Amino acid sequence: MKEVRCVVVGGGHVGLHAAKELGKSAKELGRAIRVTLIDKEPNHTRKVLLFRPAVGEEKIDLPWSSLLPKPIQFVHGTVTAIGSGEKRVRYLDSSGNERHLDYDILVLTVGSVVKRPNHDLGGLALTDVNSGIAIRETWRTNIRRAAAEFNPRERIRLLTVAVAGAGISGVETSAELALAMRSEAAKHGLDPNQVRIYLLNAHHRLFMEGPDKAGLKLQSLLNDYGVTVLHKHIALREKDGELCLQDGRSLPVGLCIWTLGLEPNPILRSLGVPLTAGGQVQVDECYRVGGKAGFYSIGDCARIVDPVTGHEDPMTCKEGIVQAKRLGKIAIADIEGRPAPVHKELMNYYCIGLGAERGLLWTRKWGVDFLLTGKLAWRIKNYGWDIASLLR
Repeated sequence: MKEVRCVVVGGGHVGLHAAKELGKSAKELGRAIRVTLIDKEPNHTRKVLLFRPAVGEEKIDLPWSSLLPKPIQFVHGTVTAIGSGEKRVRYLDSSGNERHLDYDILVLTVGSVVKRPNHDLGGLALTDVNSGIAIRETWRTNIRRAAAEFNPRERIRLLTVAVAGAGISGVETSAELALAMRSEAAKHGLDPNQVRIYLLNAHHRLFMEGPDKAGLKLQSLLNDYGVTVLHKHIALREKDGELCLQDGRSLPVGLCIWTLGLEPNPILRSLGVPLTAGGQVQVDECYRVGGKAGFYSIGDCARIVDPVTGHEDPMTCKEGIVQAKRLGKIAIADIEGRPAPVHKELMNYYCIGLGAERGLLWTRKWGVDFLLTGKLAWRIKNYGWDIASLLR
């Protein structure tokens, strides 16, 4: 019987799981399946841990060979075009040569990118590993300067960081940064209590995805860890050590870190696939692009809606991983010409890491809110981080 050629475009967390699930489908299908994952990066980046290079030395880039189950193949290249009629993916390899991959099944999982502020707004945006390293080097340099500074106001400014954007990324970054900076300040003979971390939140409370009590508990934990949350504060630009706010006030800072959330990967606009006004791929309830079997899209780059509730999946990797599991069954059903499973939204829950084996987990079941904090929440979050990159 003919081998089924599967190509997965994008090697983020969802792409890894999609490749794994398609590879597992061979036994159920009873046919050989050749899975190829193509990505423009030479390594997989653990995007859920993007804040880690900003606070310490942990490496979050992992070689594909250590993650991809055998015999999934990896191709290092940048996709330039997708031909639905000819079922061919065109790409530039790592040397800039034009090449192509033929497919029977194509899965588009190019994900999202971190929003970048205009370069003239100052500060540093936490967008990738290199920006994380730049952030770490900046605050460490500021601490060394503060240790030699005699002017008390200037010392405090150097020890002050504003995190602009209070989504989950901003919360996790500010919590771990408070721990790292306090520890580093103590090593240089400074009072750790002089370290000031401000988390600027555009809304009236934290964690708008959950109930009031979860947002209030999260703020209480952050305050305990040395993070001051400023609600309804929007940063405009940082210049010469002053962070200008929308209300006309300013905040003296040694560093402003922008954590502005996610947006669909802009490469989608050059691939000729149907997009929503927000830039996500249009798919049906079975993740099919254009409603046709053989071409699918899941994860942050796709707008996926529960056909029963009408709820749209948020842009988090936990939803994408569940989508990948369902996609394996959908692809087999489509190949065999039988009805395929349809999308179903995941149970509403969030888990937030706060560093040093501390975390917060919230879920709602049977109309009741459940809230868990401390080490157990941290372990659940850490397990989720590992699952996302196939490390467990």
